[in-house]
Amino acid sequence: MNYQIRFASPEDGEKMYSMLPRLAAFQLPENRKPEDTYSGDAKMLRRWIDGKEQDCFVYIAFDDSNEILGWSYVRMQAEFMSYEPGCHLEVILVNDAAAGQGIGQALLKTSETEAKKRGAKSMTLHVWKNNTRARTIYEKNGFTDELSRYVKWL
Repeated sequence: MNYQIRFASPEDGEKMYSMLPRLAAFQLPENRKPEDTYSGDAKMLRRWIDGKEQDCFVYIAFDDSNEILGWSYVRMQAEFMSYEPGCHLEVILVNDAAAGQGIGQALLKTSETEAKKRGAKSMTLHVWKNNTRARTIYEKNGFTDELSRYVKWL
């Protein structure tokens, strides 16, 4: 599959927004609804579209017909324990038709390179324990599982 990666613009935002449900394309944990997985990301993306997000960058992967195949959203922020310069991968997703083509990994590598240019010494992300496909990709790309979050439903 032929594709290119470039910085996203707010004009890409609505198409990106429509892709958010893809973030729930795995077996969700008990007591979670699909929209739980992306409602916060939807608000964040809407702020970015409206020009209200400053310390971030967004990439899209697109094909020859200018169809968005995937995108990543990275926020520059201090590492939460050392306060060294860092970043957080807020969203990375690839549409169903482009899954398994290496686009997610290319977006990840491109985002890492940009984060390094901006002075980041680390990149963090959150991933659902049940999302084994994503966890496998992250681990293959050098991410380690450092912290677990527990929940008890009352």
